[in-house]
Amino acid sequence: MGVILHPLMTEKAVQMIETENKITFIVKKNATKPEIKSEIESMYGVKVDKVTTMIDRKGRKKAYVTLNKKNPASELATKLNMI
Repeated sequence: MGVILHPLMTEKAVQMIETENKITFIVKKNATKPEIKSEIESMYGVKVDKVTTMIDRKGRKKAYVTLNKKNPASELATKLNMI
């Protein structure tokens, strides 16, 4: 598949990891929510509850991935060297 380009590390993204159990990724523009969900689950071995997407001002597609309570976003962020 290869729809995920890279994780996004901004101050807001780090705050969302800590408060909302969400990780932000930059994905390909043609990526669908089910594709993003399945790729995150298979690549990182976590359970995804919800995926929300948006196009930012720079024209990039962001995916806000809410992880299951059993999978803390902080652990995945540590694996990805985000925090």
